[in-house]
Amino acid sequence: MRKIYVFDTTLRDGEQSPGVNLNTKEKVEIALQLEKLGVDRMEAGFPAASPGDLAAVNAVARAVKNATVIGLSRSREQDIDAVREALIGAQDPCIHVFLATSPIHRKHKLRMEKDQVLETAERAIRYARKYFDKVEFSAEDAGRTELDFLCQVTEMAIKAGASVVNIPDTVGYLNPQEFGNIFKTLKENVPNIETIQLSAHCHDDLGMATANSLAAILNGADQVEGTINGIGERAGNTAIEEIAMALATRPDYFGAQTTLNLKEIAKTSRLVSKLTGMVVPGNKAIVGANAFAHESGIHQDGMLKEKTTYEIISPDTIGLKESKLVLGKHSGRHAFREKLVDLGYELEDEALNGAFARFKDLADRKKTVSDEDILALLEEKLIDTPEVFSLETIQVSYGNQSTPSASVRIRKAEGEVVEEVAIGNGSVDAIYNAIDKVTQENVELEDYSIKSVSQGKDAQGEVHVVLKQDEVSAQGRGLSTDILEASARAYIDALNRLIEKRKSPGRRDKMSLI
Repeated sequence: MRKIYVFDTTLRDGEQSPGVNLNTKEKVEIALQLEKLGVDRMEAGFPAASPGDLAAVNAVARAVKNATVIGLSRSREQDIDAVREALIGAQDPCIHVFLATSPIHRKHKLRMEKDQVLETAERAIRYARKYFDKVEFSAEDAGRTELDFLCQVTEMAIKAGASVVNIPDTVGYLNPQEFGNIFKTLKENVPNIETIQLSAHCHDDLGMATANSLAAILNGADQVEGTINGIGERAGNTAIEEIAMALATRPDYFGAQTTLNLKEIAKTSRLVSKLTGMVVPGNKAIVGANAFAHESGIHQDGMLKEKTTYEIISPDTIGLKESKLVLGKHSGRHAFREKLVDLGYELEDEALNGAFARFKDLADRKKTVSDEDILALLEEKLIDTPEVFSLETIQVSYGNQSTPSASVRIRKAEGEVVEEVAIGNGSVDAIYNAIDKVTQENVELEDYSIKSVSQGKDAQGEVHVVLKQDEVSAQGRGLSTDILEASARAYIDALNRLIEKRKSPGRRDKMSLI
């Protein structure tokens, strides 16, 4: 079975999603989970974008031991030097150099002729090869590049020393037949093409990223680039979990496979969704909440008789398990520990005690605590941000014929407890105004969203907010069965992150790349 290499760009292209801005700790957390998933290569960021991004890439490079860590670079020596610095300490470093090749990019963005593009790219690849054994070159907007010129570009990249040549459908313009034909043409016409790997990087603007990537595999692609949950620029990238499961489910058709640990898919999806604040749609293939749900009576009847009548993938394949242990307020620590093991978590005593205390608090407010509730409790504490402010109590007064008011009691890092009261246009607005009076921070609320973690009237609600102060933004999350309490916790979490971010050496400026 032919191996397809998995190039994950969740930390680079995925982070370019509007509203997403991962800090260094969050990038490392995701990188370590991607390592457990078994990706072959992970693109950690764009070091030349800012000192902060360079530092984050370096942190990932030093943390990851069992995957190639990659830094992105334009075809400029200063960018390549930034990647060199960022990948110091990496076990297996690689640089990813790109330059646009399509007529529209040559004319309007680069203002270069074909020979200038070839010369610039070749010079960059040769410079990169002085410092890196592994160099990937991407022909940005290859999907709209003339086929004969793309063959020239690929031949040049091979001669200059690239080990991987990436063919991106940068704007998600092509259909599977067109995209597959590019790989077929390159395989048949470029000298020494067998000495390098061809890679496919697709965007989902027309909803064909996964189909185009699979077409590339059928026509000789050795590597697929994508993100967890398909996040990324505009409509996103190829979803890695979809490629992996398509190959695993239809080996008879594709004759290829990845070496991913498929049982880590669900956990990886949850983590990326949690830390980016990007909710996975319920009907999302493979990892959506409804991917293994059946409501139709006919479907349920078929499932009871034989699961394969309506289910082509077993939930267990991607690491999902049905609960056999129902937890509630009378459950003990041993039962709770066993449930965590069943869910894939083994905590040390101190962490277990903290998680158990939060569980008991939740169990007092809910009749039944679901797996989703427990996972949310655990993942809320995955990333620790220094608590400049912490919520002690909250009191809200509301009536549809009166002005909402809120009283908050907040503890500062040095131990001082401050209480303030404020009014607002609604309960949440009143809470946030009261918090602002305590913290004396002048911030703008850019985004506010709520989702239910589990089902039922007593379900936990998760609030996600994005705060902006000058040119710096930060996201925060709050979890509670009381949505107003969750709103307050999310706001304070974002404030703490914003304050921590102000201390960082640099801020990442997002750029529209391949």
